[in-house]
Amino acid sequence: MQKFLALKTTNLSKEYKTKQNTIHALKDINLEVNKGEIFGLLGPNGAGKSTFINILAGTVIKTHGKVTVWNFDLDINPREVRSSIGIVPQETNLDPFFSPRKLLEIQAGMYGIKAAERITDKILEITMLKDKADAYARSLSGGMKRRLLVAKALVHRPPILILDEPTAGVDVELRQNLLQNIKELNAQGVTIILTTHYLQEAQELCDRIAIINHGKLIALDKTENLLNNIFTKKILFRLKAPKNIGEKLNSGLPINYPKPDLISITYNKNEAKIEDIISEIKTKNIEILDILTEDADLEDVFLKLTKSK
Repeated sequence: MQKFLALKTTNLSKEYKTKQNTIHALKDINLEVNKGEIFGLLGPNGAGKSTFINILAGTVIKTHGKVTVWNFDLDINPREVRSSIGIVPQETNLDPFFSPRKLLEIQAGMYGIKAAERITDKILEITMLKDKADAYARSLSGGMKRRLLVAKALVHRPPILILDEPTAGVDVELRQNLLQNIKELNAQGVTIILTTHYLQEAQELCDRIAIINHGKLIALDKTENLLNNIFTKKILFRLKAPKNIGEKLNSGLPINYPKPDLISITYNKNEAKIEDIISEIKTKNIEILDILTEDADLEDVFLKLTKSK
């Protein structure tokens, strides 16, 4: 049985021609987003993420390739494609003199949704804005404004929600609230496509991740598989008293001292054994209070891939 795809792109490309050369904002992007997943779209500034999103939104015209959204072809059914997507932009583009309720009603009217079919109160409840439903948008906190952008994107009940840097510029508590909001929307069946510079968010939320660099797709896999491809590990020894035991182990691994009472050793788990490292450190006539290990995280994966491509 063929799986249902929320989004599929085949050889998607966008070129900008200048007098001197051709700039490839996107070059032959092939990816699939499954229905119901949280999909991460990552890449450094200028990688092509915004171009990708703007093509889906209809504000940028692709040069060539095929885009299918919720089984609608972008070339044949552009209106249906736009109706299948709700986009939460990076910029807080809200009219400060309208209330959340009024803004959602206006947005629903723009999509041609009849008054009897609108779910304004439900959306305000989902995005935790019910208490501020009739307040001026200008009086909302930064986190509330972010949630209001999410609410606006939901008025036409799109099956796919694209979140472009949703937690940029908000404090830790509000970021956690927004992330919880994303999880709840996904649990209700909404497919989420997330771009973020906070790699920990992507690691926590995303089922799969695509990494774009210089307009090219350089990685696409399950989050856990990307992490497993990085073999770097770190072991930390917390000492009772500061002590320098040299610059290298017998194996040649460098010894680092991030703090006077802390020894840090980074190693490749396929080339060195943690037992050997611990055994050698214990021969150095030092008193160890604690031993900690750290696995690679998504930032390690990201840096390795974008530096090598």
